[in-house]
Amino acid sequence: MKAVAINSSPNMEKGNTAVILNPFLEGMKEAGAEVEVFYTKKLDIKPCQGEFNCWLKTPGECFQKDDMEWLRPKWYEADIRVLATPLYVDGMSGPMKNFIDRNIPGAQPFFELRDGHIRHPGRVAGHSAKLALVSNCGFWEMDNFDALVVHVEAMCRNMRCDFAGALLRPQGPAMKPMLAIGGLVDDIIEAARDAGRQLVRDGKMSPETLKTVGRDVMSRDEYIQIANQNFQQALDARPSK
Repeated sequence: MKAVAINSSPNMEKGNTAVILNPFLEGMKEAGAEVEVFYTKKLDIKPCQGEFNCWLKTPGECFQKDDMEWLRPKWYEADIRVLATPLYVDGMSGPMKNFIDRNIPGAQPFFELRDGHIRHPGRVAGHSAKLALVSNCGFWEMDNFDALVVHVEAMCRNMRCDFAGALLRPQGPAMKPMLAIGGLVDDIIEAARDAGRQLVRDGKMSPETLKTVGRDVMSRDEYIQIANQNFQQALDARPSK
C-alpha cells in the first residue's frame, strides 16, 4: 500500500502541522504502508492558468513544466492521500490550493452523472484512493476547521476519493511547549500514530481516536491569557528605533 502526504506548512517538518502529521505517518509505516511526504515549500508548482490545454490540446498533460510532472503521477497512484495544511483564513494554505488546482489534468472534460450530481470522470479507471486531512490552527475552538473540512469533503466527491477523516489540532502553538515538558500530550501523539495504523489496517479511523487528537489541552481563558502574554513579550522585545 502506497501513501503520499503533501505538507503545505511553510515551516515544513518543524511546523505545528508536522507535530500531528509525523506520528500519523509513522503509524502508517508501522502498519506496513510505503509512505512519501513532500513539502510544497521545496517544490516548484506554478499556478494553474485555466486555459484547459490539459483537457483539449494535450489531454492529461499540463503545458507547464515544473515539479507537478513527476508529483502528479505519485499522487494519482497512491492508495492513501494525505493533505496536511495549517489553517489560513478558515481554509487551506495557498500552496496547498495551488497543488490541488494543478491536478485538473487528472480529470476529463466530459460530464457524467454520479450519485445524482454532474461530475467530471477521471482518467485513471478503477483506482479508488482514501484521503485524510491533517490540519492545525492557532485558535481554541474546533469549529474553526468546519469550512476546511467541508471543502475537502467536496473535493473528495469530485476526485472520486473516499474521505477517510480529519486529524484536527486546535490550540496548535501549545503543543510543542507541552511536548518539551513531557507527559502532558503524549496521548495526543499516540492517538495520531494509532490513527495512521487504523487507516492502513482497517481503511478507517475511529471517531474516538480522532477526538483524542483534537482534545483541549487547556481552558479557553488560560489559552487566551498565555497567547496574549507571548505576543506582548514578542512585541516588547523588538529593537527600539
